[in-house]
Amino acid sequence: MHAAVERASRLAYTILDGTLIPIDRLADERPYYSGKHKQHGMNVQLLADPVGRLVWASPALPGAVHDLTAARTVGLIDAMTGVGVKTFADKGYQGASGTIRTPFKRHRHRPWLSRGQRDVNRSHARIRAIGERAVATLKSWRVLTELRCCPHRATALVQAIFVLQLIEEGRYSG
Repeated sequence: MHAAVERASRLAYTILDGTLIPIDRLADERPYYSGKHKQHGMNVQLLADPVGRLVWASPALPGAVHDLTAARTVGLIDAMTGVGVKTFADKGYQGASGTIRTPFKRHRHRPWLSRGQRDVNRSHARIRAIGERAVATLKSWRVLTELRCCPHRATALVQAIFVLQLIEEGRYSG
């Protein structure tokens, strides 16, 4: 992660997003079941540059782990705040302090967002949409359509795909 944070410190901003990699597990294995996606999987946090290329992929955590908890577990939020890189994330990271920027969220007692808040959310969504390209790049590798192996091998597979993607793009530095 230190190399990724060093690389990210040279960027204007980064985009943080999480994705679920489906696995074939039995229904009784609760730690891997994501209630949001209604399937078993592994949660992987991704860091993208302003162009939408992968900068870093986290170790895979069980699918029941929330995105904010996963980012805190791997130490990503503290690392990005430590180097002062502005990071754009979705509403799943609400409450992550420091340099992590999330869109405004409507509250129960305040049913509508102001016009300025909606404009900020629209601009924020445009920036984050570029980061979705990194998720699509990772998921375009066919081996990740559904893992049929031990979930503990997911981290090694994601890291191998990340290195292969860097080699394909000509950005691998050894």
